[in-house]
Amino acid sequence: MGKTLFKKLASCTLVTALAVSMTACGGKGGSGDGPSSEANTDTSQTDFNVMGGISALSKGYDKNEVLNKLQSDAGIKIKWDCMSDSLAEQVNIRIGGDQLPDAFMGVGFSNYDLSRYGDDGTFIDLTPYLAPEYMPNLSKILEENPSIRSAITMSDGCIYGLPAGEKMGTAGIGKEEDNSIYTIPQFSMINKAWLDDLGLAVPKTLDELHTALKAFADNDMSAKYYKNPKGSTIPMSTGFDQWCWGQNIFYAGFGFTNWPNDVINDLVLTDDKKTEFVCATDKYRKAVTYFHDWFAEGLIDQEMFSQSDTQLIAKCSQGYVGVSTWWYIEELMGDYAKDYVFLPVLDGPDGTHNVTVRTGGGTNSGNLSITKECKSPANLLKFYDKWYDPEIIMQLQYGPIGTYFTKKDENGIWLSITDKEAQDKFGKTAGELKGEYEVSGPKLILSDYYNNTFKMEERAIERLTDLNDFWMPYVNSTVTYPVDCVFTSDELETIDQYKTDFENTVSEKEGLWIKEGGPTDEEWESYISSLKENCGMEELLKVYQDAYDRYAGGTSAE
Repeated sequence: MGKTLFKKLASCTLVTALAVSMTACGGKGGSGDGPSSEANTDTSQTDFNVMGGISALSKGYDKNEVLNKLQSDAGIKIKWDCMSDSLAEQVNIRIGGDQLPDAFMGVGFSNYDLSRYGDDGTFIDLTPYLAPEYMPNLSKILEENPSIRSAITMSDGCIYGLPAGEKMGTAGIGKEEDNSIYTIPQFSMINKAWLDDLGLAVPKTLDELHTALKAFADNDMSAKYYKNPKGSTIPMSTGFDQWCWGQNIFYAGFGFTNWPNDVINDLVLTDDKKTEFVCATDKYRKAVTYFHDWFAEGLIDQEMFSQSDTQLIAKCSQGYVGVSTWWYIEELMGDYAKDYVFLPVLDGPDGTHNVTVRTGGGTNSGNLSITKECKSPANLLKFYDKWYDPEIIMQLQYGPIGTYFTKKDENGIWLSITDKEAQDKFGKTAGELKGEYEVSGPKLILSDYYNNTFKMEERAIERLTDLNDFWMPYVNSTVTYPVDCVFTSDELETIDQYKTDFENTVSEKEGLWIKEGGPTDEEWESYISSLKENCGMEELLKVYQDAYDRYAGGTSAE
């Protein structure tokens, strides 16, 4: 299913309680004017110790043929101190006891951690090494993708970790526009066989959908069409504010889609590049009021607020549900999939719609940091620069050529081993084989790699094709708040202080109003006051606006 299609490396977020003093790079004796360090030209060190994460399925990095060849080519040797359990605890012990390796890899440091350890001198500034003479592959990527450099540059102007991320988008299937696979997280679908039986067309508006749902219920279509028990029909079923299986796509008829995201829920960037919380707007109030009527009529699953994705799949795959959301019709509807089609983005009462898109697959900078103990960073970074070669990253992500990648297609694109081939040759699935060879660390996969180096997974191709061909035509504006914004320590403290309460308050009220009705004028005024006075809405808006302005302007905070 959608949320398990792309396996993300488990990241260990190191909890840090001390405030970060944002001074110049290196943290000691700095002027506060941004990067000022120079590259260390010492090249005498060739043996390095690297500590970090590793998959529980891995055979060990010392036995990884790709890593061993890269070390040989770089003229270095690495002693790996890697673990799949208790990583965060052990890293904290090593840093707290000043028993540092030369580098940490695949740990998943947060930006807060990177800034703190950069400021106190634990991590070195990598900025002077991001040049052709030291890291030709990475420096070329950063030159061609300035947004990646922005994402890894901390608020003091320094870079304490190399970029990692998977930029899976429509460019990867040959499209000119590169829209992230996460741009529209929910695809809505409807049982067209039921519509045909009732003489109804596929709805184009929310009111038409209401008519269809009412007809599904009145005619008990699950029982009538599939011979299921009487009364088994559920006109529409989704989760509540869930990533790929929520109700949020239907809010488009009121001018927004507030799906969950990695920044903060309900935040949008307007066309004039101003931050706004849609949950404090009149259109949001109108939406929850409108859909309460559907819920009260029994057209929306009464269990939407409590059910799991497994429960939703069970209902849909038994032919009970007329309308739902997911990434794939086949996966959700099972044997009944042939009867379903995508349900378009629907116009609302005023005859319009607006899909507020999301970014995804953000750039992470917490998976390779070099410490002050490293005598010759340039030698170690020569090794890691090879990780930014498309064919190398392909093998670090999936497995070596000759094992996971066995042949090329007519265009010279590497093709992965099939499950059957993997079972026949290795006695395991392709996924299990990948787990043995996958390396945690600064792996950066760009969309065009899927066009010129290795083939994308079939399900991702299907997802992106649907996104590009069916869903993007409904999008009026692709302006969105970037997931890669970097925050200062003060901003992070503000986010930490207010974000959870803000999101919980909004979610609680949204659910309450859909279930029980409202809000009245008095309830709405009280809600807005609470968001401002208790949940820091205005403080949060300022934080996200300031961070975006720096991101868009390519500047750092001092």
